[in-house]
Amino acid sequence: MKLTGRTILITGGTAGIGLAFALKFAELGNQVIVTGRRQRLIEDVKRRYPKLHAIQSDVADPDQIRALATRMAAEFPRLDVLMNNAGISLYKNLKGTATDLAGLTKELEVNAGGVIRVTSAFMDLLKANKGTLINVSSALAFVPLPCIPIYCATKAAIHSYTQSLRFQLEETGVEVIELMPPAVKTDMTADLRDGDGITMITTDELVKQSFKSLRKGTLEIRPGQSSQLALMRRIAPDFINAQLWKASRKLVPAAV
Repeated sequence: MKLTGRTILITGGTAGIGLAFALKFAELGNQVIVTGRRQRLIEDVKRRYPKLHAIQSDVADPDQIRALATRMAAEFPRLDVLMNNAGISLYKNLKGTATDLAGLTKELEVNAGGVIRVTSAFMDLLKANKGTLINVSSALAFVPLPCIPIYCATKAAIHSYTQSLRFQLEETGVEVIELMPPAVKTDMTADLRDGDGITMITTDELVKQSFKSLRKGTLEIRPGQSSQLALMRRIAPDFINAQLWKASRKLVPAAV
């Protein structure tokens, strides 16, 4: 992937992994736009990082996605990198009947539906500019962490979806990259700890390893423990599944 002279949109770019990548891309001289659903964080990014463009937009809302795509085409017609990073993670107990059936699939709407809708909304612009699409899935696409079962399912879906996209776009000039982070120390993972099969890394280390792979042209990037989890899924699936269940059992909420 060419890492300079690009116009880059990162969804969920106001904190955590998204913000870390936004700052690195900006450091390399790229024009970077980040989005987020919370206006308070948008204002905070504008104040702290004036080199970044920050726009409020919710990937779970189709109307906001359409409005964002229209605005990007008008204000940033040379946009040639889309990084689908926005996502949420919720602890779930699946042993009972959910009282909030709409809430039960919230992660599907954001993590999977958001990626699919945003990608489609920007497809014509990416093709016109022969751009790069980066979908952020997870090492948990390979093996689930049972305390966040729906989150893991969405990441497995994005892994499969990204592979299909790569095939369908092979003659368009659009480069399709998948970033599969391991457990990263962010607000989203505040309850996780190293040990029992989980190895945490910082956002700085994630960015360092990921950019090394991007420079090499790697299309499926597995930083940190991600490669190990992919291997363990093949050679010892029962063992690694049991380890991750042991690590996460205490985080499953009590049944309602």
